[in-house]
Amino acid sequence: MNRLKDKVAIITGAAGGQGKAEAKLFAQEGAKVIATDMNGEMLLKTVKEINDELGGESVIAVQHDIATEEEWAHVFAKTMEKFGKVDILVNNAGMPGKTHENVWDIDTTETMRIVSVNLVGTLLGIKTVMPEMIKNGKGSIINISSAAGLVGGISGGSVAYSATKAALQGITKEIAIDVAKKGIRVNTVFPGLVRTPIMDSFSKEVTERTLSKVPMGFPAEPIDLAYAVLFLASDESRFTTGADFIIDGGFTAQ
Repeated sequence: MNRLKDKVAIITGAAGGQGKAEAKLFAQEGAKVIATDMNGEMLLKTVKEINDELGGESVIAVQHDIATEEEWAHVFAKTMEKFGKVDILVNNAGMPGKTHENVWDIDTTETMRIVSVNLVGTLLGIKTVMPEMIKNGKGSIINISSAAGLVGGISGGSVAYSATKAALQGITKEIAIDVAKKGIRVNTVFPGLVRTPIMDSFSKEVTERTLSKVPMGFPAEPIDLAYAVLFLASDESRFTTGADFIIDGGFTAQ
């Protein structure tokens, strides 16, 4: 308990799945959380559920399209208004792609939307919180990528999804080096197969084929990832930056 006492975190994509698990765990560990998501109705239910279970109002809901700079400004303004600072940013929100029989059969409109959410949305989040973190001389940013950004065969056939998740590794390392002496840490988490809405978007065939390649033989639960993100958000990881945390049941060890 209290591993995040007195810290303020923004967590995107927090209405369900991994983001919900992170928001709840962070609140349990003493953080104040701004939880954001495109699905405002689902987000409100999630935040109410967490606050009712834990007591108080540790988690605040803000509907949010991460691909829009103006909405990032709104999220930041609400965070500062409510809590006066931001210590942690978890870029958790992401958009999967459609399964294609031939991976090169991309849909241009879909591809651009995936890029705007998974790649540009992450950069906008970092751009938004960085001045405040630099001013405070501390901060932790965690970018949630995917094992699909490291190896092929687990994105459901979406080249755009895999490409944007691979790009997050480069973003993390570049920014981590740039702000290391300013007291800000930036790290990437690479989940494998996790029981989340994105996993549900894959076809049964893709899910079964991917699961058959997981040495541990089962998919992760959202809490399995949330604990890794908690470590990176906490001061326990004070000497960790620009790092890759792969949590995939051994998938990429093969």
